[in-house]
Amino acid sequence: MHDLLGLVGTIHRPTLLVKTARFAVDEYRRDVHLPRLLKGMTLPKSGETIMRLIEIEADLEDRRRHDSADYAFARHIDVLIALMGEVRLYRAAHPTEPRKDHIKESGIDAFLVATKALSASSMPGSSSGF
Repeated sequence: MHDLLGLVGTIHRPTLLVKTARFAVDEYRRDVHLPRLLKGMTLPKSGETIMRLIEIEADLEDRRRHDSADYAFARHIDVLIALMGEVRLYRAAHPTEPRKDHIKESGIDAFLVATKALSASSMPGSSSGF
């Protein structure tokens, strides 16, 4: 699973999507959110869940890029929130995995920054850190 974060690191999305998802990642609860996103599947471990969420998100991104009529911005945000939340859980369970520094606001590096513990003062208007 060491390559899992590397795979996540290849994802680059528009800043608006990433920033919007960041606002809700602290409220992410896998037992509440995942059944809806994974269509009632039994909750897999974080690594497996991340892989499934990457697949779902890639499909949503393809629909977004092609201006598909069935693209749902809100669903895309929900999946990104879950992906950020699962990365956070995965990293907590695997603390020796290497971390990437924030490089590009719209890239997955922003996901990784959003999932590590930051002080509340580093996020303007935030009452708790990411």
